[in-house]
Amino acid sequence: MTRLSVNINKIATLRNARGGNVPDLLKVAIDCERFGAQGITVHPRPDERHIRMRDVYDLKPVVTTEFNIEGYPSKKFLQLIADIRPAQATLVPDPPNALTSNAGWDTIKHAAFLKDVIAEIKSYGVRTSIFIGTDPDLIYRAAETGTDRVELYTEPYAAAFSAGRAKAVEPFVRAAEVAHQAGLGLNAGHDLSLDNLKYFAQRVPYLLEVSIGHALISDALYFGLENTIQLYLRELQIH
Repeated sequence: MTRLSVNINKIATLRNARGGNVPDLLKVAIDCERFGAQGITVHPRPDERHIRMRDVYDLKPVVTTEFNIEGYPSKKFLQLIADIRPAQATLVPDPPNALTSNAGWDTIKHAAFLKDVIAEIKSYGVRTSIFIGTDPDLIYRAAETGTDRVELYTEPYAAAFSAGRAKAVEPFVRAAEVAHQAGLGLNAGHDLSLDNLKYFAQRVPYLLEVSIGHALISDALYFGLENTIQLYLRELQIH
């Protein structure tokens, strides 16, 4: 079964809106795992508008499943990975002021940079993943950087899903096949939800992990966190 990693950035956003420690980020991470999540994802940004650097250090002894840290591989980010040694570091090409991740890496243009960064991260014993689109050439070139996995940027799938799910998922099926042929593990994330997750997981082969935050936390406002995590896990139970 594809593993579910819960991105808890939105919990930190809510906490930061009022100051203090409500909701308690560490308790939410513990509860997500207790309710069945197989991983916790955070994406600290330079302005710390949601996850703060201190949060990442505080989460280290708390997370007992897979800890996935996403971010642009700046010197500060690389130091964080060296200190925390998470299960996985997911590299995204976001500029500092980006609202959210909105594109994958150009693994041709940035090949040398990514190769150096990945070599450093892997020297810490940390699995690497590159956030990427569905272009086959870029996926093949991702393999040349030495990364262990790629994470498919799924916003285009989510945006096109209601107009035609078969057409929307087609590039991702092809991308998954290419990643497999290139010897890469496959993750996916961005705008996956209860509406579109099951179809994606059914159609896209070799899918190891999805990282979901905004939709899952939003659903939890209506269904409760425990029930929501179970609903998402049910969508990933593909037979």
